[in-house]
Amino acid sequence: MHFRPLHDRVLVRRLDAEEKTAGGIIIPDTAKEKPQEGEIIAAGPGARNEQGQLIPLDVKAGDRVLFGKWSGTEVKIDGQDLLIMKESDLLGVVEDSGKLKKAA
Repeated sequence: MHFRPLHDRVLVRRLDAEEKTAGGIIIPDTAKEKPQEGEIIAAGPGARNEQGQLIPLDVKAGDRVLFGKWSGTEVKIDGQDLLIMKESDLLGVVEDSGKLKKAA
């Protein structure tokens, strides 16, 4: 099945949570919090402003993003647990540190 979000919505797959703490303690599945980082799977075309002009989204498929703990609507598509949320629910895009060093 192919899913295409409408307007300014995005389809996000949560990234797996860390299984160990910084000190090396293994966290059981029941104690893990849901990760607040994910990957954009699909993005809508954008929202329209008051004049009817299309404002494209700042994110695209493949971007790693951060979002709020309770953001989005959980859905299951092709057996995968995914989230649908508006672009405004996203907190930011996580960039590769290698790219940041090259740009500086």
